[in-house]
Amino acid sequence: MEIFVLNLSAVCLYLAFLLHRVSSISEAVPVRASSPPRGWNSYDSFCWTISEEEFLQSAEIISQRLRPHGYEYVVVDYLWYRRKVKGAYVDSLGFDVIDEWGRMIPDPDRWPSSRGGKGFTEVAKKVHAMGLKFGIHVMRGISTQAFNADTPILDTLKGGAYEDSGRQWRAKDIGLKERACAWMQHGFMSVNTKLGAGRAFLRSLYQQYAEWGVDFVKHDCVFGDDLDINEISFVSEVLKELDRPIVYSLSPGTGVTPAMAKEVSGLVNMYRITGDDWDTWGDVAAHFNVSRDFSAANMIGAKGLQGKSWPDLDMLPLGWLTDPGYVNWKLVLSFIWNILGPVDDSGVAYNTYLPLSTFLHVLVRQRNNEMVAANSRLVAQHLCSNEGPHRTCNLNLDEQRTQMTLWAMAKSPLMFGGDFPYIIGTKGNTRKIKVTPPHLSEVAESNTHVLGLTSCKDPKANSWSIQAHDQELEEICWKGKSGNKIGEPLCLYKSRALLSSDGEMIYKQQYQGKVHLLASKGVGVCLDASPKWKLTSKELRRGSFSKCKRDANQMWQLNPSGALISSYSGLCATVNLVKADVGSGGIRSWIATGRKGEIYVAFFNLNTEKTLISTKISDLAKALPGKNLNGASCKCREVWSAKDYGVLQQTLSTAVGMHGCALFVLNCD
Repeated sequence: MEIFVLNLSAVCLYLAFLLHRVSSISEAVPVRASSPPRGWNSYDSFCWTISEEEFLQSAEIISQRLRPHGYEYVVVDYLWYRRKVKGAYVDSLGFDVIDEWGRMIPDPDRWPSSRGGKGFTEVAKKVHAMGLKFGIHVMRGISTQAFNADTPILDTLKGGAYEDSGRQWRAKDIGLKERACAWMQHGFMSVNTKLGAGRAFLRSLYQQYAEWGVDFVKHDCVFGDDLDINEISFVSEVLKELDRPIVYSLSPGTGVTPAMAKEVSGLVNMYRITGDDWDTWGDVAAHFNVSRDFSAANMIGAKGLQGKSWPDLDMLPLGWLTDPGYVNWKLVLSFIWNILGPVDDSGVAYNTYLPLSTFLHVLVRQRNNEMVAANSRLVAQHLCSNEGPHRTCNLNLDEQRTQMTLWAMAKSPLMFGGDFPYIIGTKGNTRKIKVTPPHLSEVAESNTHVLGLTSCKDPKANSWSIQAHDQELEEICWKGKSGNKIGEPLCLYKSRALLSSDGEMIYKQQYQGKVHLLASKGVGVCLDASPKWKLTSKELRRGSFSKCKRDANQMWQLNPSGALISSYSGLCATVNLVKADVGSGGIRSWIATGRKGEIYVAFFNLNTEKTLISTKISDLAKALPGKNLNGASCKCREVWSAKDYGVLQQTLSTAVGMHGCALFVLNCD
């Protein structure tokens, strides 16, 4: 049994259990995120389609029901600027509402109070009147729509269009088209923060958010595999300068390691450390090891942007939800047949649902990556329409309690994702559609090498070398430790980086010495630094390949120390051996101390059968050397069952159901 100690100052739980109220903050010296932020986010229940009326209705309920327990943020997730019309979807182009300076503004049809150039000002005022704080989701850099329109850039320091070196600068001067967001390539791209014009554009964005009354910003496609440390650093500086304190959050967290997080934790207030979390047991189980690793690295509650920073385990997909991009095989086979030709559907049941990312992985295995890459956008357009909350959470009650207990013990921010109006009965009858995605992590697989990314300061990154076969054929091979004692090293074929047809000199200079990496000689698919679709928490990052093209996401450079550096994120490639079903079973015992000296002990049963879990008081004494537990008298109660165990003797023991947990509070004299 794994016994894990969390040196936390407090533990917070959902639904009035052991609720740790947010510390009061001096108005004279505002501290951002003094405790893990709590609130509600619209993504799990509405994806991108939420309206002003729906948002304010949820905010009112949170104000009445959860604000007394420290839940204070209500956050509009992504694409609030996209028109909800035919043809618009997550990665569509040309449906966004932008102002004359290329900045995103709310869709006036969904957010009518934004008309007349008001943005989110009126919504923020109403949220603040409820005693809550208002947050929004934003993407990296500048939108492709603004880039294509070549809009001028607002100089907020001088007023008017940004000018330098005797000319006016525009969107195409600052946008880095080859550094488009890997999983939303038609949506957004990085901006060149080395240019004064690029910095002026970012400054104009965040100053506008502050003018609207925004208190929380969730910044997406800048962290994990999509790391853009230059943009994060500059945005952090801008937020320091603003008169309005704004909590700064990063997303998503695919492939994040403690070494990577240490480079950003001081710049932000919270940052995701996993892929998207949805309502499957595999997603819940995937959070145990990563939570342990970040606590062991002393990252929880570390110094952050004018306050503290917190590793974020993602939103809580509980209650009434939307679909996480799930597709039904049988309903779309005719569509896929027209795109890719016959697809083998043997063994697939008629009501089987798979996540879109898994669905595309299957297509990759059956057809070449070039065809899938060329048509995945068309697939997404037809299969991923989203009409808001319409189904209940797939986790059973024990699994939901396990998730809440883990999030609390790990002191993660708590952002509820379900649709509140339906839960409390203020909405009319809604057709209930039961979606049951398979527990893919429970399917036995052989051990596999997984390509990952880490900070280039990590010593294990310096483990790549060139293996030459002849003058025209070279491989770049991993020679570091990956847990595999026997076998050939993992190698990728080296290919000269593609240039555009006109051979732009700027592009040539920027990517001089960079290469593409191919899995097989002569095949025109190259290694991506970040996958072309968002991964969920339980999905392994195996290395994504797509059609070779002019794209920083496919550019790599091998330096003399043996580090293989991504031009997209500046991170370095590593190889790890992942064993089948690691972390999906077993039992865990976690310990934390509370503000008043109480001790919290959590038992987690990750097995598929009821299991007896126990620990000795002497073991707790060893795990908490600062506590004098030898010979102490400890009164004990269990939170979820409200059972009073009285005074413990030598052992704490209980039977825990499949995927369930028990949370004990010990008060020792």
